[in-house]
Amino acid sequence: MTGFVQIIEYRTKEPEAVAALMEDFRKTREAEGDGPAPVRSITCADRDDPGRYFSIIEFASYDEAMENSQRADTTDFSARMMALCDGPGKFYNLDLVDTIEYH
Repeated sequence: MTGFVQIIEYRTKEPEAVAALMEDFRKTREAEGDGPAPVRSITCADRDDPGRYFSIIEFASYDEAMENSQRADTTDFSARMMALCDGPGKFYNLDLVDTIEYH
C-alpha cells in the first residue's frame, strides 16, 4: 500500500473562515491542474475540546506531499490559515499502512 497522510492539529475561533480558505485553495488548485495535489481531505472538530480541529490530508505519496509543500501557493495558503488560528499548528507526517472500508 502506498500513500501519505498529513494531519494538521490547530485551534481557531474562526472555523468557518478556515473552511472557506480550504475550499478556495481546493478550487484554485483544481482549476490550475498543475503539480501534485491532495487526494482528499477531511476536517474534524474535537467534541471534547471546543476550538480544537484536525485537518487530515491524504496524498498519493510522500514525494508528492513534499513537492506540494514546496509550492508558493501552498506556502501562501498555510500562512493565511495560521493567521486564522490561535497559535501555530502541529503537523503529523504519516505513511499510509492500511485502509479498511466498512459498508
